[in-house]
Amino acid sequence: MIGLIEEFSLSTSLPWQVIAVRLLLATGLGGVLGFEREIAERPAGLRTHMMIALAAAVFAVIALEIIAMPAFSDDQIRTDPLRLVEAITAGVAFLAAGSILMRRGKVQGLTTGAGMWLAGACGLSAGLGLWPVALLSCLLGGLVLALVRRLETRVMPKPSEQSVEQSIKQSGDSGDDG
Repeated sequence: MIGLIEEFSLSTSLPWQVIAVRLLLATGLGGVLGFEREIAERPAGLRTHMMIALAAAVFAVIALEIIAMPAFSDDQIRTDPLRLVEAITAGVAFLAAGSILMRRGKVQGLTTGAGMWLAGACGLSAGLGLWPVALLSCLLGGLVLALVRRLETRVMPKPSEQSVEQSIKQSGDSGDDG
């Protein structure tokens, strides 16, 4: 029984406090990106972005721990850290693709999908300990989501369906029966 307990209590190369801070940072950064999506009432909001960032960070920490394990120190065993990035990118891209829809000839969900992808990148950065990359990318992503939307609505207002219908009716009532 003691052997079984020891088998499931492997020590980590990173201190638990560092792992905890990395995972908390990733979760928080995912929340920052998901907050705007939640306010905009998009399908993938706060919780989804937080979970994506956390999962990416967990995979990053696991990869670092695997590389540090004595079993993988043999020269015959090769590890490729880029496979981690590829796997996380593919997984998040799969989720993000599910948020993209085509309705009435209009594509919806691209920004949400891009935000999910960025949440994965922020989580991966935080999990690897690349704090400046994680913080700066989250800050820039948050600014794009929050401020560019306001700029778009002021500079390029989209006509509502009602105003389009009124324009069509007005053009039909112009008295030009031809």
